[in-house]
Amino acid sequence: MHHSRAITRKSASNLALAFVVLPRAKRDAMSALYAFCREVDDAADAEAVPVEKRRAQLADWRTDVRRACENQTPEFVINQEFQPIIRKYHLPFTLFDELIKGCEMDLDIQRHENFEQLELYCYRVASAVGLLSIEIFGYQNPACRDYAVYLGKALQLTNILRDVRTDAGRGRIYLPLSELKKFNVSPDENFAARILRTLRAARRRRRRTRQKFLSPRPGNTARRRPALHGRRRVDGLGLLAVAAKIGTAAVQCLWPPPRPASCGPKTDLDSAFVVPVGHGATKSDYGTP
Repeated sequence: MHHSRAITRKSASNLALAFVVLPRAKRDAMSALYAFCREVDDAADAEAVPVEKRRAQLADWRTDVRRACENQTPEFVINQEFQPIIRKYHLPFTLFDELIKGCEMDLDIQRHENFEQLELYCYRVASAVGLLSIEIFGYQNPACRDYAVYLGKALQLTNILRDVRTDAGRGRIYLPLSELKKFNVSPDENFAARILRTLRAARRRRRRTRQKFLSPRPGNTARRRPALHGRRRVDGLGLLAVAAKIGTAAVQCLWPPPRPASCGPKTDLDSAFVVPVGHGATKSDYGTP
């Protein structure tokens, strides 16, 4: 487990610290899963590498993890360390395949046409990891699988909202084009700059609103709100509306449906790795993930 532990320790998050709370066997298992996901994600995100080479690398990871799942001998050292974990917890190749398909979507798609396409992406890159994680954590109530799907989507949508400006600067827009069009937002070359202006205006309005609550005095109600004129105003309101809709979708992934009372406290690991551990819940009314 040397290589997997090293990758986990080097992760730019509190993930390694979070794994400390797990029993040693599960901690090593989660480190192996994280290392696999990290390597696959890095292969897809290496923008200095030509797209076709990255596609070939992802295909190599798919072939090698299939070997690990089918009791053959994997070639990659990460998968060699991972294979006993895959066997012990019966981790299915189909979920690894979904994860890699999600990474391949990033190679081919820089704009998501609608929310259905975005939701499929979220399932592949986040929910699939959650479904793998709960097999390691352990659960008794099958409804926890649905919760892992919902939670993975919610976390990925939250990450998308957090990184809208950064992604736009890289030429990627994850917000559905159908929603942008509905609110008259044009995803052109100035998209990232308009996002920054909108966020700054929103922060100014938030500060002024906060001041009104903290320092009530005569005349406050007469203050005018910051002006956004013409296209800037339409774009600004539209971007906020789209963000609000995506944020609402993220919340709805979590509540409703309710969390099973028996699932216990979630382990706050890292993005899609945040999943519940269920023990004996009797109710599984989660609807369709």
